[in-house]
Amino acid sequence: MTSESPDWLPLLRLHTERFGDVARDAELDAPVPSCPGWSLRDLVVHLGGVHQWATHAVVEGNPNLRPEPPADEGRSGLTAWYRRHASHLVEVLASTATDAPAWTLDDRDPSAQFWMRRQVHETVMHAWDAENALGRPRPMDPSLAWDGVLEVRDVIYPRQVRLGRVQPLSRPVRVIGTDVSGFAVLGDGDGESIVLRDKAETLLRLLWHRADPHVHVSDRQARGLLSGALTP
Repeated sequence: MTSESPDWLPLLRLHTERFGDVARDAELDAPVPSCPGWSLRDLVVHLGGVHQWATHAVVEGNPNLRPEPPADEGRSGLTAWYRRHASHLVEVLASTATDAPAWTLDDRDPSAQFWMRRQVHETVMHAWDAENALGRPRPMDPSLAWDGVLEVRDVIYPRQVRLGRVQPLSRPVRVIGTDVSGFAVLGDGDGESIVLRDKAETLLRLLWHRADPHVHVSDRQARGLLSGALTP
């Protein structure tokens, strides 16, 4: 996955089904440590709403949607609601040309394919959240996790800066995956780069505030920079 674009649709089917399976079997009142204040029920409602929003962005070409909430938040009703909206997202993306125009988070890529990639990463991260809440997180595929790091560099972090949610990094952060080839540099601040070297999954979870920087990052300034809203 590092040398060419992944086949996003099968990945989206795989991981939405995975998330639906967790919702089907989990205790929905369980807290989600990586999403403070949320239960698994909140996480399922969130991801189902995001799928609706992405579908609307492709079909209608704008972000102006208030997602339909689940009518039944019991386990079976909520799972069926999630699967319905996840399946609809996959169907819409499967029937839409990858270069078809869509509203996206990145003005440089106003295409349906943007949402294939974004929704894979959204679903993989939240599937990890859910499984971690249950004490059994699956490891992420290193190449897919590394693509998530590149998405943060190219799309998510620049958007956070553009929207004024975070100040630009005062020093560039050079991230190096120990289980993939290549490196990525976030930001273009002055001064010597801060280097983060770890597995791709750990780097991705650090950027999304799902790994403890005090455990994985020795540099105090780097920990401070990572604590900012580099991602939503």
